[in-house]
Amino acid sequence: MKKLLLITLFLGWAALSFAAKVDTLLIKSPSMNKDVKVVVVTPDVALGKKALACPVLYLLHGYGGNAKTWIGIKPNLPQIADEKGMIFVCPDGKNSWYWDSPLNPSYRYETFISSELVKYIDEHYKTIADRKGRAITGLSMGGHGAMWNAIRHKDIFGGAGTTSGGMDIRPFPKNWEMSKQLGDYDSNKEVWDNHTVINLIDGLENGDLAIIIDCGESDFFLKVNQNLHHRLLEKKIDHDFITRPGAHNGQYWNNSIDYQILFFDKFFKK
Repeated sequence: MKKLLLITLFLGWAALSFAAKVDTLLIKSPSMNKDVKVVVVTPDVALGKKALACPVLYLLHGYGGNAKTWIGIKPNLPQIADEKGMIFVCPDGKNSWYWDSPLNPSYRYETFISSELVKYIDEHYKTIADRKGRAITGLSMGGHGAMWNAIRHKDIFGGAGTTSGGMDIRPFPKNWEMSKQLGDYDSNKEVWDNHTVINLIDGLENGDLAIIIDCGESDFFLKVNQNLHHRLLEKKIDHDFITRPGAHNGQYWNNSIDYQILFFDKFFKK
């Protein structure tokens, strides 16, 4: 009995010793001159002296969220990291929409996400430091941010996704503090036109990015996601487009992120 107990304790210790690590960091942003909170989930294979280089999936939160949003929605992210051999990086983007705001120099989250954060992660973690091993996705505001950053930085990201994303911000001019970053819509329509994802598609060619888009059938962003899907079809740009029953909530995202991770896992393994 004592021997069995020791074996059980040893196996439990071994499981804890070889499990994904969750770090909560403060990463300096030179462009904004401030620290940004970032949660990093590292699989066991990327840890220790014999660490293997792993692909990285950047996960962006929605409006009102923070660096811990994704691990709150998907508490088993560490287990998934171990299963897939994938690093997850979850930055706090405030309510920035992940642009470099033309009005507010303290909101340069595009520069932070696509330059400063990527550089830090590649320097401090065992990553595949190449666009072929790097993708970005997010929910709601973060879905817009993921597509915005990936399309504008195709040299950095090889894959892009969005779940319940605000793919066209212009139908919602009074919502989610966007006017704080872009100015009032009525007097700044050109700025809004230049800061919405759907208007970036003309600069995208087939094969530039591995793209996955999904949205719930009861989501208020469904129409703008359908419009993006049709724009991509018109341009003959390959992509996955999924709608399923669901609304704009954590229950939907807890389910949808599984399919997105599968999509990016396949992309990384090509």
